[in-house]
Amino acid sequence: MAIRALVLGLALLVHPAWGSADEQASAAVSGRPYAITEEREACESYEKLRRPHFGDTHVHTAYSFDASTQDTRNRPEDAYRFARGESIGIQPHDDQGNPLRSVRLERPLDFVAVTDHAELLGDVHICMTKGSPSYDNWICRIHRGMPSIAFQLEAARTLILRGHWGLCGDDWEHCTTATGLVWREIQRAAEEAYDRSAACRFTSFVAYEWTATVEDGVNLHRNVIFRNEKVPAMPISWVDTPSASDLWHELQEKCIEGTPGCDALTIPHNSNISASLMFQTGGLTGFADADAAVTAEQAQRRQRWEPLVEIMQHKGDSECSMAFSSNDEACAFEKLPYDRFGPKFNRLARTREPGPQNFVRWALGEGLRQQAALGTSSLKFGIVASTDTHIAAPGLTREKDHLGHGGAGLAAGKGVPIGFADDLEFGPGGLAVVWAEENTRDSLFAAMQRRETFGTSGTRPLVRFFGGWNYPNDLCQKGNLVSTGYERGVPMGGDLPARPPDDRTAAPHFILWAARDPGTGTTPGTPLQSIQIVKGWLEKGEAREQVLDVAGGANGADVDLTTCAPRGQGADELCSVWSDPDFDPSSPAFYYARVLENPTCRWSQYVCNAAKVDCSDRGTVPDALDGCCSEDHRPVIQERAWTSPIWYTP
Repeated sequence: MAIRALVLGLALLVHPAWGSADEQASAAVSGRPYAITEEREACESYEKLRRPHFGDTHVHTAYSFDASTQDTRNRPEDAYRFARGESIGIQPHDDQGNPLRSVRLERPLDFVAVTDHAELLGDVHICMTKGSPSYDNWICRIHRGMPSIAFQLEAARTLILRGHWGLCGDDWEHCTTATGLVWREIQRAAEEAYDRSAACRFTSFVAYEWTATVEDGVNLHRNVIFRNEKVPAMPISWVDTPSASDLWHELQEKCIEGTPGCDALTIPHNSNISASLMFQTGGLTGFADADAAVTAEQAQRRQRWEPLVEIMQHKGDSECSMAFSSNDEACAFEKLPYDRFGPKFNRLARTREPGPQNFVRWALGEGLRQQAALGTSSLKFGIVASTDTHIAAPGLTREKDHLGHGGAGLAAGKGVPIGFADDLEFGPGGLAVVWAEENTRDSLFAAMQRRETFGTSGTRPLVRFFGGWNYPNDLCQKGNLVSTGYERGVPMGGDLPARPPDDRTAAPHFILWAARDPGTGTTPGTPLQSIQIVKGWLEKGEAREQVLDVAGGANGADVDLTTCAPRGQGADELCSVWSDPDFDPSSPAFYYARVLENPTCRWSQYVCNAAKVDCSDRGTVPDALDGCCSEDHRPVIQERAWTSPIWYTP
């Protein structure tokens, strides 16, 4: 089937059920299936069937303390320029502060949210701006002169202890004033980058990161994405809100109720290093709350505010656990060897292997249990991925010539003369893909709310996923796959409609289609290996799972590790109409699609090959490249995409 036939088609468009009367009225007047909350020209290109928009919802610049201490000097405006395809300079810098290297994104992105940490926004501004109050404070001197020490000191004092090192003045007025200045700069940069013309080339979102961190580096972070330019006067930080529930309460009060036209959503990330806490109750403030029960009211609140989860970024994959999903070999993908950041920075801290509760698939299964018990679920997530870049380089996900994204790893190009650009367990990160009618804030935000999204590990395949009850088996051979998908069912992120009352034997049908990343003139895309269905269901109150190949399959493809040349055949396009043969109408279930590409070289293997590392003669291997010969080194990566699930509720 031609790709354009799938990108075109008639869509049945569903507005979020919780949309207000004003939103529904706005949609009716505009002719759009979502509220229009901003003033802008109408897009020249509008697709009722929706088209894919590639973006990055997790981007840090010099305004973030852990980017500033890694010598990142690029600001939000530079990140947006990079996303649109312009070159930016990156560290290291010469004695005059000029970057020694520049980089350019091969393929521009459609949208970006810059998410600098709300915590320490003002502190960084004070420490890096001559003449500011407390510029000569001892912690500021350390910030500028000994950044690796400052990173740990600032993280411990603010992210864990929720305080400051005395540079803020009485009642924190210096830091509050500085935070306001930076927050307005973030908004200004987003406004200048946003294309409000009819061309609709690029969308920027006002956003920030809420950086909740407990105990020994346990990650409970969220990215807060605002729908439009109408935002609260200040970002709501972890210092002020000790739990995610408190964050949502403040967003309700200061955004929805306190700022006319304001709307927002939050996206949790790196559940893989959350020590199994990320998917517990939203009111959690630490391990003492880990076993607290989730109420129906709490579940509904989280589902309203948190429709998406970030399944992958440069600090690893959070899909599934090998300990729990032992029959799913693809779960052994870009895993970190620890379940919190404490052991990485403190050798005395105990290293713990990540358990099942750290991963999104466990959360989706737990969501089924909540749904059965409460009638609603707090863990009903759509899927995205992003980079978490700390060098202001959104979308820089190519394995070859990976520069490192900084943050908890090394700054790009700042290692030893011969060595890795990042810590070996990290990678280039992923991308968020949104199926939306047009490239505007309203359209993209509405798609995020309804979860019509998928994430990739960094490449750009296209994926469609629909669920219904009566799709024809030969639909892949016809030209109306997308229109039929919408007309007779729901897309990724949706709930299956009620089971046909006149057919007690009906089982759900799913349409799965994927096309390979077309690549660029210098970087060809990789053929596809398979499309898989990941099914989760309840059986006697316990979550179960199954992974099935439904198109393609094991094809023997591999990669020559000495040259990184791929070997074997794959598919340009895969398609299947699949029906669940083991469907139990009494059991709630979720289904999502996972698309696997043929194997290719991981970024670290390119480095090892370029340095001509010979592991048979370890005496010739530089210390900085000893990781090439480590048992922990993963020379091969199998890039992939994950769709948002489709849910069945009895």
